Amino acid sequence: MMKSNRSIPAATSIPVLIYPDVREAVAWLGSAFGFEERVKIGENHRAQLRAGDGAVIVGDVRGDRRPPRECEVTHSVMVRVEDARAHCERARANGARIIDELTDFPYGERQYTAVDLAGHRWTFSETIEDVAPETWGGVTVGKNE
Repeated sequence: MMKSNRSIPAATSIPVLIYPDVREAVAWLGSAFGFEERVKIGENHRAQLRAGDGAVIVGDVRGDRRPPRECEVTHSVMVRVEDARAHCERARANGARIIDELTDFPYGERQYTAVDLAGHRWTFSETIEDVAPETWGGVTVGKNE
């Protein structure tokens, strides 16, 4: 078990995403996606956000750290939500560009993909059914929890 430290989110995996304006990103991500700020570091340097039981760190442009460029996809962050339809409506109402509309997939997930104010891609996923990977062409490997 990992040691606890109030200065870092407890999540095992924490994406760090770069934004031109950290404070604007924190406000937008809260309004559009419902994330909550947990730690502010400097006036416009970094912020740690809660996303359910996960986390994301918003970082400033500095040195070789840059947000995504137009028409270039280098990553996508997936976040599980309880109600993807309501989440999508909230995101759209707050200016998120929806690039993949809400879709039910044979692997038991309802998902949509949005682009945020800096060009980062986010996929939000609601579990609608417990489905064995073998039923849709996947293969279970190793220990699954």
